[in-house]
Amino acid sequence: MAQSLSLPGEVLPQQQQIAPTTAIDTSPRADWSNDRYGPVPSSPQVNIDSLPPFGANLFEGGFRGTMADGLNSSYRIKPGDQITVRAWGAVEFDGVMPVDAQGNIFIPSVGPLHVQGLSNSELDGQVRQAIQGVYPDQVNVYTNLQGVQPVGVFVTGYVTNPGRYAGTPSDSVLYFLDQAGGIDNSLGSYRNVRVMRGGSLVANVDLYDFLLHGQLPQQQFRDGDTIVVGERGPAIAVTGDVDREYRYELLGSHLIGSEIVRLARLKSGVSHVLVRGTRSTGPFATYVPVSQFSAMNVYSGDEVSFSADARAGTIVVSLEGSYFGPSRYALPRDARLGEFLDAIATPANMTAVESVSIKRESVAKQQGEALKESLRRLETTYLGASSSTPEEAEIRVREAELIQKFVERARVLEPSGRLVVASDQEIRDIRLQDGDVVTLPEVTDSILVSGEVTVPQAAVFRPGSRVRDYIDGAGGLTQRADDDNILVVRQSGEVRNADDVVLRPGDEILVMPKVPTKNIQLATSISQILYQIAVATKVAIDL
Repeated sequence: MAQSLSLPGEVLPQQQQIAPTTAIDTSPRADWSNDRYGPVPSSPQVNIDSLPPFGANLFEGGFRGTMADGLNSSYRIKPGDQITVRAWGAVEFDGVMPVDAQGNIFIPSVGPLHVQGLSNSELDGQVRQAIQGVYPDQVNVYTNLQGVQPVGVFVTGYVTNPGRYAGTPSDSVLYFLDQAGGIDNSLGSYRNVRVMRGGSLVANVDLYDFLLHGQLPQQQFRDGDTIVVGERGPAIAVTGDVDREYRYELLGSHLIGSEIVRLARLKSGVSHVLVRGTRSTGPFATYVPVSQFSAMNVYSGDEVSFSADARAGTIVVSLEGSYFGPSRYALPRDARLGEFLDAIATPANMTAVESVSIKRESVAKQQGEALKESLRRLETTYLGASSSTPEEAEIRVREAELIQKFVERARVLEPSGRLVVASDQEIRDIRLQDGDVVTLPEVTDSILVSGEVTVPQAAVFRPGSRVRDYIDGAGGLTQRADDDNILVVRQSGEVRNADDVVLRPGDEILVMPKVPTKNIQLATSISQILYQIAVATKVAIDL
């Protein structure tokens, strides 16, 4: 809490005789104990124009691929359409009758019948009534709208390829927009699409209704209609822990927070919102919980960044190995390994509790980054070296081939993230972290021999036997083995030099390969990385 402090005995000598004229205000200057103030996610401010607009992928769906046939129940008949009329019984005729310029069809023995403006569903009843008005008894009638007259629609405004495009009256506005290459994502509006006819507005289309709810006006086009895509309106940028990082266009001057939440689709765990922008008073920023953000107004030019910034009160820790009970536990955030182990039931004399270890995601990430950096330094140091003689150049080529093959194999390895917490019969009582996997290995009577041996195998532990005895039992070392670099990996994940340990049941003897180069510096660098890989993955790469 920020406040003024007065330190006794530190007044300057020349000021000791001066009496204070005003009292010092020691009350807090600000109240920091709420969600509005405090640290915020360290993300750079986003340029709204750098984000794609919401709906940017709309015209990747191929709306232009299939033209509608126009034969829907709401279609209104117009001149040029073709209508099939059949009658039998008291009178018989069968023909395809075009709708003339006056909107009529001519039925033999009945005369002209006005059908323009009728819907497809109304057509059959109108024709039946006209025929039965002349032949009232024993006549059957069948009608069918066989084909519709195509139309040409102009598409202009902020589209990729303005022009005149063919379709049917029942085609959607998306069909014609797609033929024009879609809306210009940098300048065009997805919320202001107008359909004009003879200079008058016929329909105003908001494509957000289609993107969010699948709703699209069923507009029947006429030849010569014009679709105009307006200029992009005011917009806001939405980033952070959301499924839809886009630029959202506003219809008015602002958008309410709850609507932004609905548009952006928050990821699980999102707790806070950072709103940055400019107001009449100058730059503006606020940091609020999601619940409070729902009622806020967000204005044009604002950036809204969602984040999972609330700390959970519990962590989840998993178990593997030899134990009784469930494999996952919810624990307090300050839980420690010792108290967790005290609560775990294990089979009597079957669990090597003294070799417990932890697999931790953050450790695996650090191991992976360290390995990548080591490999990068290896490539940088040796692949770019120059040669002064042809013989040296030939050696450099062979070294480069060795390095490239080694790096290719090393980069695909995944570090285990094993954290050694047990050493010298002592277990470190560390604090657990969310996602930790605690390994309680089962007591074993075997020794595993791997790496550069003739026959990698598991052998029964024999008290008093040495590392060399187990290697001889595995067929001995291969020609590529480095007999000065043999490691022992404990069940706890600890890696030791074979000369420094007494073998225990469950140990793994790992024989490292010899680096096939006479370049001492290169051999040393690769050997160090091999050891790094062995610690992180328990694998000896075959060179």
